[in-house]
Amino acid sequence: MTTLGGGRQRLAQQVIDQLRAQIETGKLRVGDQLPTEPQLEATFGVSRTVVREAIADLRSAGFVKPIQGKGVFVADPKAHSVLSLTPVEIKSIPETLELLEFRMAAEGEAAAIAAYRRTAEQEAAIREANRRMAHLIETGQQTVEADYAFHMAIAAATNNRFYVDVLRHFGPRAIPRGQFPTLPEANDRSYLQKVYAEHVEILSAIADQDPERARQAMRAHMLASQRRYRMLAEQQ
Repeated sequence: MTTLGGGRQRLAQQVIDQLRAQIETGKLRVGDQLPTEPQLEATFGVSRTVVREAIADLRSAGFVKPIQGKGVFVADPKAHSVLSLTPVEIKSIPETLELLEFRMAAEGEAAAIAAYRRTAEQEAAIREANRRMAHLIETGQQTVEADYAFHMAIAAATNNRFYVDVLRHFGPRAIPRGQFPTLPEANDRSYLQKVYAEHVEILSAIADQDPERARQAMRAHMLASQRRYRMLAEQQ
């Protein structure tokens, strides 16, 4: 259980790298349809969860696009990035990656500490923040503040004020998509549901008082964000 999150992230990255290579070398051309999920599972020897995670990240970076009722098709990533990102957003990418690297270390430990130190009231606060985010996703509202509240509730559950102080210093800008309002994933329901599912894994580990699983779940959450913004950086 302890390496599940990190292992899935590594497998997803392998699928991403290989599909990107096929797109960039022309084996898969713009407009081509990707194989189905079962075909990708068989080709790469991974689970459906890994395939969906890889496709979600490729979609966020503009390499592929889904067409309702037809499948997933190769898109033009350069056209996607030109249309989606402003000069200010492009300049924000390196800082975003640095912040995610820092947060991975700090919040990975915070999640682990919260798993064995949290009170019943603090666990309820984490759960309520996540419930609030789910409601906002369902109703099509902005989720950055609720996302930040979820991470702040975990910091508070460490009962160590320095974790709270550090996250409070960054404020809601700690949530990367808040810095990229024109990026399609900022308001994409399927992407936000993926973020919510990652939160559920973190919350489950904390509720179960499993520090190592909480640490790995938080790290997997941060690694997924890092991967998406690295792909954006490579397109500029």
